[in-house]
Amino acid sequence: MNKFDFEVKISLKKGILDTQGMATEKVLKRMGYNINSINFGKDIKFSLESKDENSARKIAEQIAHGVLTNPVLETYELNIIKPEGEN
Repeated sequence: MNKFDFEVKISLKKGILDTQGMATEKVLKRMGYNINSINFGKDIKFSLESKDENSARKIAEQIAHGVLTNPVLETYELNIIKPEGEN
């Protein structure tokens, strides 16, 4: 078995109100920052063991879609984290 590292970047779907982002934007504007918009999301990293990268990616996809995100409200981007120097 090999170890594979993944990163899941989660954000709200278009049209879903980002109340945390809106509140933060108001505060920043009151503080004098010329900000146009701010959006919050989540960045989750995890490792798993699998026989090969293809199998690992399928498992990571199941985890991201079925456990880490709410598909009704959120979208996600799944990336494998390769060791430095490896493409």
